[in-house]
Amino acid sequence: MQLELLNEQGQAASKIDAPETVFDRAYNEDLIHQIVTAYRANGRQGTRAQKDREQVRHSTAKPFKQKGTGRARAGMTSSPLWRGGGRTFPNLPEENFTQKINKKMYRAGMASILSQLARDGRLAVVESLTVDTPKTKALADKFKSMNLQSSVMVITEEIDENLYLASRNLKNVFLVEPRYADPVSLVHYKKVLITKGAIDKLKEMFA
Repeated sequence: MQLELLNEQGQAASKIDAPETVFDRAYNEDLIHQIVTAYRANGRQGTRAQKDREQVRHSTAKPFKQKGTGRARAGMTSSPLWRGGGRTFPNLPEENFTQKINKKMYRAGMASILSQLARDGRLAVVESLTVDTPKTKALADKFKSMNLQSSVMVITEEIDENLYLASRNLKNVFLVEPRYADPVSLVHYKKVLITKGAIDKLKEMFA
């Protein structure tokens, strides 16, 4: 498979060979949904907590007599049926949200996302991405000249200090190395910019 190689002006200068196992896979919506859901679930922390009927601070006295009131009988106000009572199945801090995804499934899902991005025209390839100075304006002007002013995810084989400092104040730019590319970001950003050197690393990871 061949992908278009963009120049500094964002125009297709030539074409490069790309592995079909990574950039020309069939779209598998169920698998992509599964790995995206698992990735987001694995990032959750069990920091929320609720109280059961033993932990809430209520009187243990019977709120009213058993018979003669016409109301349903009640033993104490800490019952989950009462407003302010304890929860029947409370959320606990040690709750575990992780979901297991096999490596083979994850690689296939990531390749399916990259392939669909290439088919939709949301994936672009450049020779390299560097800036001479650690200035945000320098990188912003480069993206503007390449017609990449919307949200962009950049996957480059190596992030030097100038590129990192220039990109961190651009709120719509996400700069990562291939090993840190995740399915949620690939789906979220409108454009994915990959350097030529990063394609080889993606092939090693997902082919």
